[in-house]
Amino acid sequence: MKRIFFTILMGSWIVTSVSAQETVYPAPAQAQTIALTNATVHVGNGQVIENGMVLFSKGKIVDVRPTAAIADVKVIDCKGKHIYPGLILSQSNVGLVEVGSVRATNDDTELGQMNPNIRSLVAYNTDSKVTNTLRNNGILLANITPDGGILSGSSSVVQLDAWNWEDASYLADNGIHFRMPSLMLRGGGRGGFGRFGGQQPTGDPVKRALDQVENVKVFFREAKAYYQEGTHEETNLKYEAVKGLFSKKQKFFVHCNIVKEMLIAIDFAKEFGFDVVIVGGSESYQIADLLKQNNIAVVLDQMHNLPTMVDDDVDQPYKTPAALQKAGVLFAINDDDGNTRQRNLAFNAGTAAAYGLTKEEALAAVSLNAAKILGVAEKTGSIETGKDANLLVCDGDLLDMRSNIILQAFIQGRELNLTDKHKQLYERYKYKYGLK
Repeated sequence: MKRIFFTILMGSWIVTSVSAQETVYPAPAQAQTIALTNATVHVGNGQVIENGMVLFSKGKIVDVRPTAAIADVKVIDCKGKHIYPGLILSQSNVGLVEVGSVRATNDDTELGQMNPNIRSLVAYNTDSKVTNTLRNNGILLANITPDGGILSGSSSVVQLDAWNWEDASYLADNGIHFRMPSLMLRGGGRGGFGRFGGQQPTGDPVKRALDQVENVKVFFREAKAYYQEGTHEETNLKYEAVKGLFSKKQKFFVHCNIVKEMLIAIDFAKEFGFDVVIVGGSESYQIADLLKQNNIAVVLDQMHNLPTMVDDDVDQPYKTPAALQKAGVLFAINDDDGNTRQRNLAFNAGTAAAYGLTKEEALAAVSLNAAKILGVAEKTGSIETGKDANLLVCDGDLLDMRSNIILQAFIQGRELNLTDKHKQLYERYKYKYGLK
């Protein structure tokens, strides 16, 4: 009797384990040339091909054109469907933070204020439960960004189908992140006691913030002198980490929102020659022409939010993308919502399309524009010959939550298993309540 019970129990365990997300393995390399045919192809650069075909082999896009007969390839008929480039999160903590309220699952913050040598890539967890939910919403790449301090460290672009961080790496250490001290005068948190209920530092907060900014400038002046030296008696890891900023191999991501803070970001670009990207930029619409003149890109971090100032239009966050587009500013739309864990990226772009952008401009803001800002536009961001086959096959409009149903997804030509924890729980409770 015990043996029978044990056998039944083991059988039940095996069935459960086989259906668990842990058995969703990264896909093997593309072995056969594939043609997606008869679809509406949204290239990502504003072009749309009706009844189009995308041909890809060995992970690369070979041809994009109207559908025609083709031999010796695997043909997938996508009649009535839409093909899009994979979406890109311009800033994300996926793989660094699993459960925000559980400290042991968080690996995005280092002690200290000046940590440019910290590399977020080596902490990236490819086994995160969050990753698969992002893929099911069309997000195939993400820029993994550290947090904490003033100079938080370097971000890296990863593709979301990998065994480990080495496999995931798409572009390593593409930028250094500067968390601008707030120049906005405001009271404390709940009850006036600050963010965490503790006593706030005394003195002028704006002066204190400006002193911190000056300390960062001093650091970069010293780093520049170090960079210009031919040889060094000792290696300084912090200075070595920012060498790419001076050679423009790295971007300088400045996290700030209000105009005064963005003017300081522009000052960094002028003094040090950095390739500056503003992250946040809720008031960027006010100085859009100035940003264009100084070649400053913007990542709009969270559109579904209230405006920064009480006298701003309540729908200003929705209108800002159109204002930047009109001024010719390179910008990307992001999703920084800690509750939805960034999976609403496509719908943020859809909101922008309802407030002044065209659908194709909104798509570019979460694909090609993001790729340009992150430095990976030569490899991804649009459906063009020679680029990686990072593709989505969607049943309807990708930017509309009513019709956004991802049927197939490919990263570098590898077809993904689109199982995730959400789908598994959905099936579990359908079974419980007899809805199968």
